[in-house]
Amino acid sequence: MPESMDMDGKDRNVEASHKSHNPRSRKLRSLVWNDFTKEQRADGTYIAICNHCKKHLTASSRSGTTHLKNHLGVCMSSKRTKRKKLVVRRLALKSTEAKNDGKTGGADCFQFDQELSEQDLARMIVLHGYPFGIIQHTGFKTFLRNLQPQFKLVSFETLKADCLRIYESARLKLQEVLGKLTCRVSLSVDMWKSNVDMEYMCLTCHYIDNDWRFQKKILAFLPVESLSTGEEISKAIVQSMCDWNIDRKVSSLLLDNCSFDDVVANELLKFLRPKGSLHLNGDMLHVHSCAHVLSLIVQDGLELISELVNKVRDCIQYVKSSQARLAKFQDAVKQVGAPKKPIIIDIPSSWTSTYVMLETACEFQSAFTWLASNDDEYLPLSPKDWGDVKAVTECLDVFYQSILKFSTIRIPTANLYFNDICGIHLLLKTSCLSQYPIIISMAKGMLGKFEERWGTTRMVMAIASILDPRYKMKSVEYFFQKIYGDTFDAKDKIENIRKTLVTLYNEYALQSTHASSNQTFLCYAGDNSSCASNECSIGAESKNSTRITLSDARRGLDQYLQEVSSSQSMKSDLDMYLDEAVHPSKEGPDESFNILAWWKFNAAKYPVLSMMAHDILGIPVNIPLDNDGRVLNQYLSSTEPATVQALVCAQDWLKVDIEAGNLDGDVCMPLVPVNGDEFSPLSK
Repeated sequence: MPESMDMDGKDRNVEASHKSHNPRSRKLRSLVWNDFTKEQRADGTYIAICNHCKKHLTASSRSGTTHLKNHLGVCMSSKRTKRKKLVVRRLALKSTEAKNDGKTGGADCFQFDQELSEQDLARMIVLHGYPFGIIQHTGFKTFLRNLQPQFKLVSFETLKADCLRIYESARLKLQEVLGKLTCRVSLSVDMWKSNVDMEYMCLTCHYIDNDWRFQKKILAFLPVESLSTGEEISKAIVQSMCDWNIDRKVSSLLLDNCSFDDVVANELLKFLRPKGSLHLNGDMLHVHSCAHVLSLIVQDGLELISELVNKVRDCIQYVKSSQARLAKFQDAVKQVGAPKKPIIIDIPSSWTSTYVMLETACEFQSAFTWLASNDDEYLPLSPKDWGDVKAVTECLDVFYQSILKFSTIRIPTANLYFNDICGIHLLLKTSCLSQYPIIISMAKGMLGKFEERWGTTRMVMAIASILDPRYKMKSVEYFFQKIYGDTFDAKDKIENIRKTLVTLYNEYALQSTHASSNQTFLCYAGDNSSCASNECSIGAESKNSTRITLSDARRGLDQYLQEVSSSQSMKSDLDMYLDEAVHPSKEGPDESFNILAWWKFNAAKYPVLSMMAHDILGIPVNIPLDNDGRVLNQYLSSTEPATVQALVCAQDWLKVDIEAGNLDGDVCMPLVPVNGDEFSPLSK
């Protein structure tokens, strides 16, 4: 740019005179000087001032420009400015092309930027999980050459370094965000595998930020030995917590996808309890996912009726074992008017596929019956068996529909699951009185496992439900009375939740600045000596002077308010919240109610309780499970672990830029979960 000749802010003639006396002075040729201003200090040294953030860096002839380029890589102001300029240039180009009606003159307004293009290339690699070697692909080279001949393709090492800089810049930004959090965070552990016999531990942080938005960030993606013990895994988690400086902010841990989860939880309790930062002394630290609990319960139930399931599976395998048998079955479908859709066979390790198999088989019952009368080799199910299959399908349908519902919740706050889980609990109790012996046997076994595994998670979800203004204590009271009857047991369990809620609230009240200010006021209001002295001084003053000022009247009002308030018991915001009527519910799914927006609006009204809501509602009580595990692709499996962590974490963090609109939608496709994977480009 022409102004680069005048970076010291001097007159052109003076500058020319200076250059004539300094033969070593030369033009600033590097493109980096488009973003810096070079100035000379009084001592004769030179500094480079960033045009975007105004930071001062050295600009001596020996220092080069590498450190300036590195600064631009982490300067968010620079990135935003360049992005805006690029968008403006694109809009101008489109406008000019439209005016020229297809003529070539519109390209003159476009200004190519090599550095910005390199950043876009690195961001593309990170976002979509492309291998670094893509820059050596002939098709990719040809595409770039034809698209922009001015672009100089970077080397493998430079591209990798650019991607790592994106990771480091995003890491520092996230570390700053977590440092400013006023709430607690919850952690979940997920295990991944590579195809070279290496396992990875994915540590994810869940929280509701200061603006009451639900957030989920991957903090670490670390290699672990395949035979690692619970102690070794817990050490890796502890190290990550310390690295991110969140070891005093942890609210809960979800370890369902982690080997030795109980051992890991106990080791982490040993580390966190001495810090004194855990609520309820860590009794609510280890929680379980709803999906995990439900999956274990259903799997236990299916094992109890495995004989019936195997009969249905054998029937379907018989039909699909040959083309001739399948053709005969299709004839049966036409004869009886059964649905025109394929019959499926399940994956035994996936209970949802087993449910779909049983449900589909029921739809083809008449076709199987017709096949039995026309195929002597086929071993049919008896009418009793078909009755049992239908009863089992109806029982499992509740679990299946719950899993489908949970998986579609956009903002999975912890308040959304208590009512449905209590409904399932009530269903199991009712099923124990079924007319079908097989249902009674299955329901009793599932109920025992359900109550055994519910534990801490039920308490967390109950408190989360209480923090839902549409239900408060009413959900807990209603369902517990239904589940346990109008008995002492029901009242005891309701009272236990109420006491735990109050205890937890008191812990928050003690650490809140709001509680401290209230305490100061109460102490002041109860100080009779100060009030007496004030009264004496006012009285003495009135004796000496008959003039009464407005401030005298105001002091009298303040004293009266203090005397009245000291004789009244102050209500906590928890008491006020529970005493008030529930928020009216509107028709529609539970998740359509924006509970975070409600608490954001009412945080000032319930200052202590809103702190609890921040932490409790952010606990991830419904993380979906992948029965087959998560597997890295061939490219990442052969990449060094440090680079794998950088790519996985950076990809996850850049989703925020896409969702916020900081990246052009036509440049980067949004990342969406595919086959249950959170970062699909890295999955198998």
